[in-house]
Amino acid sequence: MEALGLLAYGFKVLLTWKILSLMMVGLVLGIFVGVLPGLGGPNGVAILLPLTFTMDPTSAIVMLSCIYWGALFGGAITSILFNIPGEAWSVATTFDGYPMAQQGKAAEALTAAFTSSFIGSLVAVLLITFLAPGIASFALRFGPPEFFAVYFLTFCSFVGLGREEKHKTIISMVLGLLLAGVGMDTVSGQLRMTFGLDELLRGINFLVAVIGLFGISEILLTMEESLSLRGHAAAISPRVVLQVWKDLPKYWATLLRSSAIGCWLGITPGGAIAASFMGYNLAKRFSKDKDSFGKGRIEGVFAPETAAHASGTSALLPMLALGIPGSGTAAILLGGLMVWGLNPGPLLFVEHKGFVWGLIASMYLGNVVGLVLVLSTVPLFAAVLRVPFAAIAPMIIVSCAIGAFAIQNAMFDIWLMLGFGVVGYVFKKIGIPLAPFTLALVLGNRAEDSFRLSMIGAGGDVRVFWSNGLVGTITTLALVLLFWPLLSRAFDALKRKKA
Repeated sequence: MEALGLLAYGFKVLLTWKILSLMMVGLVLGIFVGVLPGLGGPNGVAILLPLTFTMDPTSAIVMLSCIYWGALFGGAITSILFNIPGEAWSVATTFDGYPMAQQGKAAEALTAAFTSSFIGSLVAVLLITFLAPGIASFALRFGPPEFFAVYFLTFCSFVGLGREEKHKTIISMVLGLLLAGVGMDTVSGQLRMTFGLDELLRGINFLVAVIGLFGISEILLTMEESLSLRGHAAAISPRVVLQVWKDLPKYWATLLRSSAIGCWLGITPGGAIAASFMGYNLAKRFSKDKDSFGKGRIEGVFAPETAAHASGTSALLPMLALGIPGSGTAAILLGGLMVWGLNPGPLLFVEHKGFVWGLIASMYLGNVVGLVLVLSTVPLFAAVLRVPFAAIAPMIIVSCAIGAFAIQNAMFDIWLMLGFGVVGYVFKKIGIPLAPFTLALVLGNRAEDSFRLSMIGAGGDVRVFWSNGLVGTITTLALVLLFWPLLSRAFDALKRKKA
């Protein structure tokens, strides 16, 4: 009942004309961003983040989160109509979505994608609603050792549970931590790695780096690929929508299983990409007609879309509750919270209830409005893809430059953004993940400060990280996750010996 009371309070915060209008703007921008191949949710949120600097935190987070929901919906449009994933997690949707479009069933495929996206998000939001109140119960128990243990857990979970190659994840994270140390040391006041440049005294601004890493690098990649877009037309009628919804109960097991997979991989740093492929593969494995997958089976659209959206939504729970982003977009939103003067973590639920529950309420309303919006405007957004990329790319680059300059009114930040754009391009070409780099850049200073304050308070005794049950449990779990790949191999070897 406490959760329902807090949710009602969140709707009270949300239901103002100002926030509702920003929610609609965010959804439209998000669908547009999701439709453009290569841009995607994280890049769109990063590019548009500077627009929120003059807003209050609740308005800002509602708009940015709605850009994210819109991008999640929009990614399916290009996957199904053009066989070009608008988002990385939409790749699995192309397996059956595009064959359906080729068979003249584009409307059915799109309705299935949007509906399953809504179901996956709804399950994740319900999970957040009923788990969030419990977060506040131990909020006041957190001191520097506990905060460092949580940050350590975040870094270790990316290494131990991430799907990327471990050495590349570690390289990415170490480089992020190194750059997080640039500027003035907040504990001792010493200058670090400024190389005599006054512009680096305040450190590398996270937002400038993110705009370059995500926005500029994707433009470079898309220019290299010289995308030429040809696709199938689609218009969704009420009759098609009702027919697809009528058939939903047939796939209840797939929808439930994919929702569970998505929520789990959202809370852990598995991510929406892993969730979509896992959801698709499990749907195929448990199907009685495995051979029909890849040839235009509607279940092959339901499974990946449900899992991806459940993952993308549930990734916000660890970000809000513990300051641990479960996805690249959540990491960008984490940086946004800091810009708005909010500290993500358990205390957020105590000190800023209106912000947290306004966001959770916007997840409900944003997904309902987003579903209606995409069902009614598919032809309009699909037409965007017929605009030459040569006309769209300059507008995106200019908006990135304006956003980077507006952060600190410094020309140096534009050059820094372009530098990070090249870094992001190189990382993507050689397969080094950007999410660990982004995470380390955001949390590096905070983790270092918490560690040093813990060491000062304990006189240099590392046993402080096992000084009570809470911090000891988190630290031990972090170490287990860090060495999980080695432990799992050892367990497998033991099983083979016994066999």
